[in-house]
Amino acid sequence: MIGRNIRPAGSFDASFILIILIVVFLAGGIVFALTNLRQDPIEEVLSGDRVINTLFVIEDREKPLASYVLMYYPDTGKAAIFDIPGTVGLILRGIDRVDRIAAIYDPGRISPFEAEIEGLLGVEISFSVITNTEQLGRMVDLIGGVEIFIPSRVAVYDTGNMVFFPSGLTRLDGDKARSYINYQLPDEGPDQLSFRRQRFFLALLKRLGEQNAILKNSEAASQFHTMVKTSMSARVQARFFTELAQLDTDRINIQTVGGNVREVSGQALLFPSYDGSLIKEIVRQSLGSLTRRLEGDLTERVFTVEILNGTTTIGLAGRTAELLRSFGYDVIAIGNADRSDYWDTRIIDRSGFQDMAEIFADIIRCGNIHFESRISDDPGLDVGINLQNLEYKADFTLIIGRDFNGRYVTGG
Repeated sequence: MIGRNIRPAGSFDASFILIILIVVFLAGGIVFALTNLRQDPIEEVLSGDRVINTLFVIEDREKPLASYVLMYYPDTGKAAIFDIPGTVGLILRGIDRVDRIAAIYDPGRISPFEAEIEGLLGVEISFSVITNTEQLGRMVDLIGGVEIFIPSRVAVYDTGNMVFFPSGLTRLDGDKARSYINYQLPDEGPDQLSFRRQRFFLALLKRLGEQNAILKNSEAASQFHTMVKTSMSARVQARFFTELAQLDTDRINIQTVGGNVREVSGQALLFPSYDGSLIKEIVRQSLGSLTRRLEGDLTERVFTVEILNGTTTIGLAGRTAELLRSFGYDVIAIGNADRSDYWDTRIIDRSGFQDMAEIFADIIRCGNIHFESRISDDPGLDVGINLQNLEYKADFTLIIGRDFNGRYVTGG
């Protein structure tokens, strides 16, 4: 037909192929971006305004020597740490029997151990960082040593050699770090050993934060990556420790899962108090403290408590003190009330912070709170003279009544 444009043969095919290539290129870019997002779980967690829960395990002979869960909230830069003793006794789902939590630990498959800890604490583990004592020594040398305060000089044998730890602030190299977390003196109980390891773990976190610039160096980051077992890439590790560099480890008190020791099948197991509900509640309150935004350093303050037994039950104030200490309160006095026939448990708040008083009361489900000023409201009081003679009173005084069952106020 005259005037009709005739498309050259093959031109349609070439255009179609070009369109297909563009679509494939765009699709590949999208897939690449999504893949990278999945490979950077730190970004995903941070963007979700969530607490980052990280399990740290130090292995010895393929069993956990020490296990800690670090809970860190990026928005406030605050953290809490829980020590999980290997002797914690649970009905382990993986082996369907009562045993110590360490029995389910498998260095080649950490997920069952993680799952038991998640169930114990009532949280989801975001990441895990696993190392053994040999790798830990190399790690300590990589970051230039770890500083630890040693109250008194110690001399111990390690692999046939005498190792000395001088008193005072001491920088441990890799070899001494391994010895420090492994030795146990004859007169040193399990609690003292755990406390020493906790101090070392805090010192290690502090040093990793101080030296996180080293971990950004590609060569050092590659070395560090070989010293730990984790799902995080070297790049994500560097980002993770950059976040942890914000931590003020001097203000973090590690809380240990507590309970009652009972012998089962010839071994001593630590069964969590109140069938595990207490540690979950402690974790819940700790998470609330991490995410709560208050003026100044109020969330860092340790509130003091006085406990007075207003009942005839012997030892009730002492047991209650253990309960409140597990929540991080400083119990400065224990004694008997002015009488032993109190029915209603009550709290006297002198802190001046009603929100904090209500949080304290919620631990034992006590709704009977009385607010009292530390200083007399009498306008005629000469504060400048009398403050010197005022006896210090705790932030909270708890007077135990007969409606308290040792854990909660029952109201009946």
